[in-house]
Amino acid sequence: MAIAQKKTVVRQFDGSVTWGYLPQNGFVTGETVEVLDTSGRVIPLALNQIKTIAYVKDFNLEGGTDPEQIGRRSFLSRPRADGLWLKLGFRDNDSLEGLANFDLGFIESLLDDRGLTVSPPDARSNTQRLFVPRAALISVQVLGFIGAASKQKTMARASSTIQTQLFGE
Repeated sequence: MAIAQKKTVVRQFDGSVTWGYLPQNGFVTGETVEVLDTSGRVIPLALNQIKTIAYVKDFNLEGGTDPEQIGRRSFLSRPRADGLWLKLGFRDNDSLEGLANFDLGFIESLLDDRGLTVSPPDARSNTQRLFVPRAALISVQVLGFIGAASKQKTMARASSTIQTQLFGE
């Protein structure tokens, strides 16, 4: 079964941008990422030179300096979706907030691909997800954990407050 290739924009610390295709995970081999570019060639990129890999809706080849079109780099308020709310600090003193799914995929991304996958703050932007290599980061700050309320706690609280007597009888 073939692995689905997704549209990506790879931004490196030297300012260069590579458009191409990558699978969602398992794309790091050794210390390189092999990107299938738009003309069908495989381009090896050094993992320690990559700042972000943006999984995008459209390539925006005319996008100039910002083909990812990330938009906001921080959340305006508490995120609504479930996940781990992170603030990432990059080697070039840039920062970005994102929301990471806190599940087995999060652990696999850390171990297999040596980095984090986050959703950007602006859900309407061209970027759907961002992969950030560990080597690109100087800090990761957990701003919060956003999760659904436990139904068991709510039910237990409701059952303990049931009125046993009416009007003190």
